[in-house]
Amino acid sequence: MPAGRVTAKTKIFELEIVLEEVQPPVRRRVQVPGEVSLAVLHEVVQSVMGWSNSHLHEFDIAGRRFGIPDPDWPDPDLTDEAKGKLFRLVKPGDRFGYLYDFGDNWAHRITVDKVATAEPGVRYPRCVAGQGACPPEDVGGPWGYGEFQAALADPAHPDHDERLEWAGGPFDPHSFDLDEADGALQWLAWRPLTPVS
Repeated sequence: MPAGRVTAKTKIFELEIVLEEVQPPVRRRVQVPGEVSLAVLHEVVQSVMGWSNSHLHEFDIAGRRFGIPDPDWPDPDLTDEAKGKLFRLVKPGDRFGYLYDFGDNWAHRITVDKVATAEPGVRYPRCVAGQGACPPEDVGGPWGYGEFQAALADPAHPDHDERLEWAGGPFDPHSFDLDEADGALQWLAWRPLTPVS
């Protein structure tokens, strides 16, 4: 998907993405050009959270659903996310939902914290803060994630060894690496605003 170019008119939306109903908390703070489509915002959420983009997803903005239309199963209540631009749908203070994996039901709350002007030379989208590790895919949603953590934390738990092997080794639910999260957005980079000399 072709990336855009940041100009002096580009508004940067600072979003807080919170994965709901999990402990410890999992959140990311990102800055994205307001002109991104919801299809691109989906890629931002997937990349910065650490998901594998292997399940269906959907946005809910003020009761309006956005996603990827299925030509075999048309849904008149679903708007094509590629046609929805962020700046046309939300403003500072607005909250909206993003649901990933209709089986595990990973619900995310996204809040528009502020809208600002672009900084010259800065790559957008970018991750500027975060907390907590992304749960493993297919762990069973928030409830399954709690069970997964309990099994890993207790070497005497009957599922400890199986879960440890399934996770590929030790898993720290508190871990977060800002450089890694920000680097995951590199492939979506818009051409930055040129500094004025």
